[in-house]
Amino acid sequence: MFGAWLMLAAQPAAEAASDMLTAPMLSSRTPVLPLPRPGSEESLQPLGVPAAGAVTVPGIPAVPYAQPNTPNTGKPSGQEVPLYLVAKLTPDGKPLNGGVVWRVFGDHPDAAGKLPLVAVAAGGDGEFRLRPGVYFVHAAYGRAGATSRVDLTRSVVSETVVLHAGGLELDAVIDENIPLPADEVTFDIFKAEEDASGERPAVVRGVKPGVIVRLPAGTYHVASHYGGVNAVMRADIEVEAGKLVKATLHHKAAEVTLKLVAKHGGEALANTQWSVKAEDGKVVAEKMGAFPSLVLAEGKYEIVAKNGEKTYSQSFDVEAGQNRDLEVLAQDMR
Repeated sequence: MFGAWLMLAAQPAAEAASDMLTAPMLSSRTPVLPLPRPGSEESLQPLGVPAAGAVTVPGIPAVPYAQPNTPNTGKPSGQEVPLYLVAKLTPDGKPLNGGVVWRVFGDHPDAAGKLPLVAVAAGGDGEFRLRPGVYFVHAAYGRAGATSRVDLTRSVVSETVVLHAGGLELDAVIDENIPLPADEVTFDIFKAEEDASGERPAVVRGVKPGVIVRLPAGTYHVASHYGGVNAVMRADIEVEAGKLVKATLHHKAAEVTLKLVAKHGGEALANTQWSVKAEDGKVVAEKMGAFPSLVLAEGKYEIVAKNGEKTYSQSFDVEAGQNRDLEVLAQDMR
């Protein structure tokens, strides 16, 4: 669990929570779809599903009725085969009624070696009318996705795509169960396994508390950041297909406001440069101003304050959940 106190709860996944994703292009006859590039919090959407209907893709008319390799994709020729698509989180689960992005690709690569994108739609079930032939259908649900090969040789074709996916909703508290300000907390989600360089590949960064991230079932390594210095908690979390896992990470940190004063309770001196050193002597933060605030992990520190040509220092401890003002006396010049 990597030093984090973690609370977990699991429940059936709700289709209504959303995490937007741009699916990668297919590039071979047997498509292998990697996870998307790590995103930021701006790429996530809080609760709610995308409105049903078409999704705009540059250069491709966003309509559910299309023919492969034909620019006039909005006018079926009368030779189409209806294709009905359903997405599920698990083989025995209920069909998803929202949040699914469907992309249909032809099976013949173009000059660049890419499979042509034929049609796009979003919502729950997918419905397309296509010329007879072989297609690859990709269903994206947040950062989860699955591809199915369909052969349109019958009068009507139905296909169910199983995503084997679940949801992860993260939160963070301090000490026992004191809520943290949502604007001061973010989460980074990584694959649990390290790559050849010894790093864990990032799945998505900058997730805010309460946002549900849709993920393929599996184990993920989560880093919770409180403030912007060294208050980080980590945990490995298992995402189960068809379930929403709610995880709360418990931080051991506190907010400290720094003041350089001539006497206790006095006015803070302006234009002060601050350096905060951890117990091992490493500088973990630098600030400028009369009374800057920062969040620090529990532990022992040394503060160095420089005002004009004079420098002052003082040791101090940070206790979890004990926010405080730290006054450094402008005495004992170094």
